[in-house]
Amino acid sequence: MLAFVFPGQGSQKVGMGQDFAESSPAARAVFEEIDDTLGEHLSRLIFTGEPAELERTENAQPALYAMSLAVVRACEEALGGSLADYGAYAAGHSLGEYTALAFAGALTPSDGAKLLRIRARAMQQATPLGVGGMVAVLGLSRAGCESVAVQAASRAEQEAGTPQVCVVANDNSGTQVVLSGHAGALALVPDLAKEQGARRVVPLAVSAPFHSPLMQPAADRMQEALADIPWKPLVVPVVSNVTATPEADVAAFRELLVRQITGQVRWRETMEFFAGAVSGVVELGVGTVLSGLVRKSHPGLKASSVATWEAIESFLRQLEDNRV
Repeated sequence: MLAFVFPGQGSQKVGMGQDFAESSPAARAVFEEIDDTLGEHLSRLIFTGEPAELERTENAQPALYAMSLAVVRACEEALGGSLADYGAYAAGHSLGEYTALAFAGALTPSDGAKLLRIRARAMQQATPLGVGGMVAVLGLSRAGCESVAVQAASRAEQEAGTPQVCVVANDNSGTQVVLSGHAGALALVPDLAKEQGARRVVPLAVSAPFHSPLMQPAADRMQEALADIPWKPLVVPVVSNVTATPEADVAAFRELLVRQITGQVRWRETMEFFAGAVSGVVELGVGTVLSGLVRKSHPGLKASSVATWEAIESFLRQLEDNRV
């Protein structure tokens, strides 16, 4: 059995999914449904819009969700059946967790799009522009990055005279960890991380300190929004970002999705779980970031992606091999 995974923010690019919409009625219907739900031509922005506009958090999150679900529906149309029949688990990175829940049947495409638009706006509004951000630390373990984060926050607090936040936001792999927090603390991370052996520190092109305590206002807003959405039973367990363990109870995800806003995305541990539980991992959506992390971290675990229409044929062969 396979694990199906769905990418998060940062993977978006103009033109993604257009080949699916042009080739698959089922994929096209997904884009049209989400356009109708949001009351705007999000698909036009996805296919032919300006990159800067697509990169805005309030657009990027529902756009990536639409792209991944369109890939799912196109694959199912070609297969003539449900991908969930081949899945032991599903998971998604940050916003991708909403896609995983829609894939697993807990959310309708429309409800997921509504939630992500609310989530994106709430996260953007949680802190003023420029107050915080995120940086990726390459070549240093989570433990090392946690030490760096504590030092950066402490020194920044001494300089600023006010409490400062710097925490591990995404534990992506043994050599890739993302820190999030106040801009002043993040400015100290490169030197501190390199002192501990980090290879490189890369500022991320995001406009807010996601997955940090600074997102608490957004978590409060999402608690309200999630309570208003009807949920259906999961047909495939989804591995939670917050716990890195599979959850089959939809009621639990209301709380887990709230905790995810301020909590750490434990993707390294999610991959470790998959390495002992499934025969392969398939990334559905734009890009190959998640499948690439699997290949680097667990070379013995098969990893593939479906990001273009041309990739569907080889993917269907993979499904047939798993059936055998």
